[in-house]
Amino acid sequence: MEWFSAENVIAVLTAVLGVLASVAALWYERRVPRRRRLGYRVQMDTPIGSNVRDGGRANVRIGLFGEGPDVDLSDATLVLLRIENDGPQSVGDGDYTSRPPHGLTVEFTGREIRGVAVTQPGDADHLMEHFTPEAGMTHQGGTLHLPRVPLNPGEHFKLLCLLTGGPVDSPVRVTGGLRDGEVRPNTAVPSDGKPPVFSRPARLLTVLLTVCVVTLAGIIVGRDDTRPPIGCATGTLTVVGSTAFAPVAEEAARKYEKDCPGSTVTVDARGTTTGIRALAEAGARHEDGSPAVIALSDGPKPERGYDRLRENRVAVSVFAMVVNDRVPLRGLTTADVRRVYRGDVRRWSELGGPDLPIALVSRNTNSGTREVFQRRVLGGYEPAPSSGDCRTKADPAARVLRCEVDSTRQVMAAVAEIPGALGYSELRSGQGVRGLHRLDLDGRTPSIDDVARSGYPYREIEYAYTYGRPPADSLVSSFLDYLVRGSGQDVIRTHGHLPCMSPEGLGVCARP
Repeated sequence: MEWFSAENVIAVLTAVLGVLASVAALWYERRVPRRRRLGYRVQMDTPIGSNVRDGGRANVRIGLFGEGPDVDLSDATLVLLRIENDGPQSVGDGDYTSRPPHGLTVEFTGREIRGVAVTQPGDADHLMEHFTPEAGMTHQGGTLHLPRVPLNPGEHFKLLCLLTGGPVDSPVRVTGGLRDGEVRPNTAVPSDGKPPVFSRPARLLTVLLTVCVVTLAGIIVGRDDTRPPIGCATGTLTVVGSTAFAPVAEEAARKYEKDCPGSTVTVDARGTTTGIRALAEAGARHEDGSPAVIALSDGPKPERGYDRLRENRVAVSVFAMVVNDRVPLRGLTTADVRRVYRGDVRRWSELGGPDLPIALVSRNTNSGTREVFQRRVLGGYEPAPSSGDCRTKADPAARVLRCEVDSTRQVMAAVAEIPGALGYSELRSGQGVRGLHRLDLDGRTPSIDDVARSGYPYREIEYAYTYGRPPADSLVSSFLDYLVRGSGQDVIRTHGHLPCMSPEGLGVCARP
């Protein structure tokens, strides 16, 4: 018989096995008693005052924790704590056994709570109304009292806690009772995965059922019915701004277009200042809502003149100074760099190098990389350009030989070609370029891996700006979500940046 083929036999047996597995899972869930369960885990515990040295004090305002008084961060840490209903039953107000209005108690051993922010409540926005002092949300010393938050199976909330007075990884303990249930620490579930609702035997049967269904689908389905991911949007979008972050934007645009047919994302990177200005002008011309333009910026936008622009923190970028290989120095101090740019030092021999004149290769005024360099390293402005070819002074009276070019690629080419040349670029741009090498600053190596701890000065947050708040179903919102929270995070890491929404990047991006 033609029907009696190997593929059809396998399909029938797979279907029967899948039905049996489904029946077994349902039987198990009905017969085995189920208990309420709340789990917790520390997803992040990181210092944010590690770059304070020699007993100094760092007093900054933490925007995430409201408009409170200035906070001493010399020994401060950030802890991200996740509370989740990982049991099969809902937990309501009456299921907590602690004295009302409190539900759970969090103890930070050896540390004092300076501020608490509730973050990432998932799709359960209604939970936010419970986190008020009237509902039982209070803290004193190292103890935090949580209200009686109702949680359905799989729901969770996160607490970002600013602490002082103790080291990283000091014990964190959550206590409290549940009627016919328990509160316990979780370690087996991935940091941002959903907690399991079924018991272990039921999960194993569910996995078996899934395998059966996938096998059956692979046999029966002979055509490709691939659909775009949830959240895709169609239309056209232009990404402007930072040339240093352009490789990330270009790869993310290609992948988004592939995953979301019907979308066109064009990257036109001409510098941070140019991009911010282009977004503001497009918004002013746009009569209805927000234009389909995103501006990427190395650092925050100017304080004046761009009030309608709305920021999204995307990643932490590390930059580096680069020097021609004829100069064998491996590092400089920021004091030395400032002396060079003031014209107090004009030859490398004055810094222990060869007897070569110093030629400064800089970006033009549209560059965000230049603005970061001025702010983080020079502490002021660069001198005016004095050369058109980066080799000879057009003005013999100028104290420094300094030229300006339009892109990071041109900086690399000039520094590699001109003996004694000194420039700066995004960290990854200098890799693999012959004729130049990166410099340490103040004894610290430029690296994204330990940027949270090293105190390396030449770094900045990458921002994505929109004109006002774009519609939730627009291509602008969809691409931003893809870049900041979705698969774009992998692209960001591939290009040597640290995503702000990663556990290790959250603390760095929260700093001013």
